[in-house]
Amino acid sequence: MKTSSLICAFGFLTGITLISCSHAEPTNNPTRNQTANASDTDGFAKEQASSTSPGFANPAKLTAKAPETFKAQFDTTKGKFTIEVTRSLAPNGADRFYNLVRSGYFTDIAFFRVVPGFMCQFGIHGDPNVSAKWREATIPDDSVKGSNTRGTITFATAGPNTRTTQLFINFRDNTGLDGQGFSPFGKVTEGMDVVDKIYSEYGDAPQFGGRGPDQRRIQGEGNAYLKKDFPNLDYIKSATIVSADTSK
Repeated sequence: MKTSSLICAFGFLTGITLISCSHAEPTNNPTRNQTANASDTDGFAKEQASSTSPGFANPAKLTAKAPETFKAQFDTTKGKFTIEVTRSLAPNGADRFYNLVRSGYFTDIAFFRVVPGFMCQFGIHGDPNVSAKWREATIPDDSVKGSNTRGTITFATAGPNTRTTQLFINFRDNTGLDGQGFSPFGKVTEGMDVVDKIYSEYGDAPQFGGRGPDQRRIQGEGNAYLKKDFPNLDYIKSATIVSADTSK
């Protein structure tokens, strides 16, 4: 048997706890209205469309260095929002996010943990076989250079050097997370009103008094579990790099 960590954020804030969860498994098995220059965006999108997606089946192959700044657009069941990433804020996190987006990893991914007034969390793949491959694909921690203010995006963690694919977007200023090692690498610059509308009625996970999904079951059963037992969850339909600073 081996113990694998379910990547959750941890820390204490206004009575809501984000903590690490772990389980044993058999060895065989967190400024709006900014837009990019239209011509730059269109050109970059065409370039991206003409290239082949690297795929996400093998985490070891997704190690490209991210541009110094770039924007990613998320199309969700609630609408679209755009995240602007600044690599210098958290280089390891920005690189991982960039590779996940360009590989198509986020397609049909659920916002499985949505706590009003705190954050929305996502990033566990809907295919348990894919989740299993990424669960051990950790990246080193980044020092905290930014702050977990409203609209920022940050990787969740189960402790030091355990970030993989789970992220959260802050609904409010959660600056109490800064001193706990949560290093934001970008911010929602368009569509934060869409993020605010992501379905939240299930609340937190059961162990924290909510009616939301059990992460262990998401890891083991994927979207089959979520779509059967939590039919109102919102999902990411696609995520695309829409502009990037390639001058460096």
